[in-house]
Amino acid sequence: MITFPKPDVEQFLRTFSIGDFIVSPDEKQLVFSTNLSGKYNLWGMDLPNTFPYPLTSIDQSCQELLFDKQGRFIIAGFDQDGNENTQFYGIPLRGGTMKEIINHENTRNFMPILSNDSQRLYYTTSRGNPSFLNSYCLDLESGQETQILEGEDAATYIIGFSPDEKTFLYHKHYANTYSLLYAKSGSCEILLTPPSEKQHTVTHGVFVSDSLIYLLTDYDSDYTYLASFNLETDQFTKIKELKSESFTALKYNEELQLLFVASEKGVVDHLYEHDLKNGDWTNIPIPCSVIQKLEVARSGALYLSGMSATKPHNIYKRTGDEWEPLTFYTVPGVETTELVEPDIITYPSFDGLEIESLFFRANKENDTGEVIFWPHGGPQAAERKFFRASFQFFVNNGYSIFAPNFRGSTGYGLQFMKMVEGDWGHGPRLDNIAGLDWLIEQGYARKGNILLMGGSFGGYMALLLHGRHAEYFKAVVDIFGPSNLFSFIESVPEDWKPVMDQWVGNPEKDRGKLIEYSPITYLDSMTKPMLVVQGANDPRVVKKESDQIVQALKDKGRAVEYMLLEDEGHGFSKKENEMAVYRKILSFLNQYTAVTENV
Repeated sequence: MITFPKPDVEQFLRTFSIGDFIVSPDEKQLVFSTNLSGKYNLWGMDLPNTFPYPLTSIDQSCQELLFDKQGRFIIAGFDQDGNENTQFYGIPLRGGTMKEIINHENTRNFMPILSNDSQRLYYTTSRGNPSFLNSYCLDLESGQETQILEGEDAATYIIGFSPDEKTFLYHKHYANTYSLLYAKSGSCEILLTPPSEKQHTVTHGVFVSDSLIYLLTDYDSDYTYLASFNLETDQFTKIKELKSESFTALKYNEELQLLFVASEKGVVDHLYEHDLKNGDWTNIPIPCSVIQKLEVARSGALYLSGMSATKPHNIYKRTGDEWEPLTFYTVPGVETTELVEPDIITYPSFDGLEIESLFFRANKENDTGEVIFWPHGGPQAAERKFFRASFQFFVNNGYSIFAPNFRGSTGYGLQFMKMVEGDWGHGPRLDNIAGLDWLIEQGYARKGNILLMGGSFGGYMALLLHGRHAEYFKAVVDIFGPSNLFSFIESVPEDWKPVMDQWVGNPEKDRGKLIEYSPITYLDSMTKPMLVVQGANDPRVVKKESDQIVQALKDKGRAVEYMLLEDEGHGFSKKENEMAVYRKILSFLNQYTAVTENV
């Protein structure tokens, strides 16, 4: 009998991912962005065949993707090594030489939308207005551009238009918990939710006729619901609201007059169909836990990309009541039985607030007794039942992972989400401490013996917890986390800066609080071994954020290792980099793994 060694890091981290996908109008071609070759490119499949072929070879991730309405060409947006300066290109259906459509150096471009006849491209850009953005209409034949929107007091994005293309929908983003939707026809602008002094959000809007718009909003509610607005009567109507569940995506099928609505409830998603002809509301079972993207074909077929804690990204098609997988990504060389489904647990925080968490427990046969505490990024995001190859890798190597959805996380209502605003370093920090105490009280960990790791806001929280509560930990990993809130506020992209006062704080008015909440304030207490990982091209958490804290700790003689990725931004777009990082993290953590009986 041949025995085989445990799966190595490559087998977990060579799990491929899907960034975006589109389906041609005739449903004969599927195009998707994937790292099938180790780096992201566009690939195609001629349905119903599911064998992919490459369309691009530029080795860059795709941020925007759409088909010509007649299925003659593709428009895609690419940045350069994670710098998030997305530019738009036209691509032939079979791939080949790309044509520049929008390419202006050092600009950020968003949300391309083609007109019904595909002769005009609408898009939003930082060009000429980096703080609040402008929107343009580009004639694809003549190359002539017309400005149709100018952002003035908030980042402003065009998101759609009426069937007759005379009325535009645009979104004004004041904060992650405060955004409004407007309709504009000529010089007339209409706010699509009733005026209110209370902040609320509108996240999606679609026209179902020239005068009727359906939208997702939490106006006068804690959870996002489906509503409509009639431009002829100025009437706002709440259509459907579900208890403790927020709607997150909205798609419309004109031929069948059906709305499809995705929702978020804690750590999982749901999908619904709303029949505009008879008002019926139907729950649609989905083949995954988390929906990444939903597309609705003219035929009524649904295409969905999604994942679960033990199932990587895949694309599915639904006709009738069955979902058919179109991609078959698994963890190479690893049996499903070796993957760990997380437990969903709750614990009370310092003020009684209930915190939901995911707990990935190492299998008994290889459990080292080690626990990694993982505060998620965002912070207005959440740890959900989606697939993280790194989690499964660490769990398979005997590490359990505890990931709390502290205050500020999405999926628990608007008020819960707002709790982090202007309070990065108090309430969320104490929610995490309560989670650490729960682990200790339940016997899963010992104080002083916990490993701490996080990315982005999670990296910030790892630094802050290290600085203020080092007694809980024995080693810390920070993956592109802000270290100094003053320099962070100053260095974020220009279109982020208008929201920073509400989101993080004002450097002058909130100076004392920002000093208190900045990890770099607590250098003297950062005594545990640390690994810092940073992307050189990161536009969100710039290299200086890691440089300054690494240098400051080295000046104090502390044990700190620094891994700088020259061709990455805020994340990992290249497999070799991702594998190198997690190899390094595993090696780093293994130095501090106690060879003792399980806790």
